[in-house]
Amino acid sequence: MAKSTLEKIEEMKEKISQLENKQKKLLQEQKVQERKDRTKRLCQRMGLFESLLPDTITLTDEQFKSFLEKTIITEHSRRILDGLTAQNAATAAPQTTETAAQGNTASTANPTHTAQSNGGEREQDGGNGARVTD
Repeated sequence: MAKSTLEKIEEMKEKISQLENKQKKLLQEQKVQERKDRTKRLCQRMGLFESLLPDTITLTDEQFKSFLEKTIITEHSRRILDGLTAQNAATAAPQTTETAAQGNTASTANPTHTAQSNGGEREQDGGNGARVTD
């Protein structure tokens, strides 16, 4: 027995509804995973931070925030961060054509800056380059 057009439409609506529900479920799972990943990253990074600077453990939240703000706004910190983000962009660039185009512009714009800043950082660190990672 052949299905009528109305029956076919109803079946398609049901399938659409099922797929929409499946999409909602997958999006929810993705959000949960992203929250778990963020929590793990925050715990790992803060643990590393406290292991390198144990004196910050006794600071109040406001003092800690002030310390971070004052540390991050320095030119030295900005140069280090710029160099690391340029490295990440260059590493991620080969993955797709679109990111390759974006990565190439970022990597061609920043290497001179990074090379100059690395040299300057080594001079500030007494020439040993202990704080500079390539």
